[in-house]
Amino acid sequence: MEENSGTEQITNTVSEEDLRREKKQKRLARLVFWFARCVQLTLRFKRLNLERMKYAETGAIFVTWHGRSFIPAGEFRNKGYWALVSLSKDGALQARIFTHFGFQIIRGSTGRGGVKGALQMARKLREGEVLAFTPDGPRGPSHKVQPGVIMMAQKSGAPIIPLGVSAAWRVEFRKSWDSYMVPLPFSRAYFIVGEPFYVPASMSDDERDTVTEQLEIAMNMLERDAELLAGRTAYGWPVTPPEATL
Repeated sequence: MEENSGTEQITNTVSEEDLRREKKQKRLARLVFWFARCVQLTLRFKRLNLERMKYAETGAIFVTWHGRSFIPAGEFRNKGYWALVSLSKDGALQARIFTHFGFQIIRGSTGRGGVKGALQMARKLREGEVLAFTPDGPRGPSHKVQPGVIMMAQKSGAPIIPLGVSAAWRVEFRKSWDSYMVPLPFSRAYFIVGEPFYVPASMSDDERDTVTEQLEIAMNMLERDAELLAGRTAYGWPVTPPEATL
């Protein structure tokens, strides 16, 4: 009797700790969401090539780098788009935040649980759903496309649509792996929609590497263009294929 009571007490204690942690996470997610919305509502936007959003009508994958997701989260708010969120503890918080923004969530990533999550999302894309995705997440390296987005495009036939994002006044968290950018209130902000990027249904390994590099360059070129509009002339990521620089 005493042994069983002790076991029950430990179980209850763990459950209470989990409950407190969940409540804390919910409060933090709401706080982050409302902070982001307050900033987003003050931004002075210039949006370019919005006519390319039409590709989302039959299913598409919008991609931006992980460190530039603040602005797209607001732009895609309450559209019913999907987000593929990491299975990590950090991912649990991110899932709550994106839910506040009106996204639908699939848990998975290009890392742990990534294949399963990518295949689930590919099925949604074939049904005409839209995914907003950061192909260098959840842990980087920054500005490097991971295999998941290429797999989803292959399996679904949906186009990948890159986005270029920047803000003139901002804070960048340089100590984080992605140098996450948070615009300051009332900043000029830029949101550029790129050309749709189609991935062949079948490819060799070499062809897949080439497609991946081409997508990275397209994303970097759009980000560079947004940076230039924001008055930022120093850009540190490749925007031309290596062979073109020889």
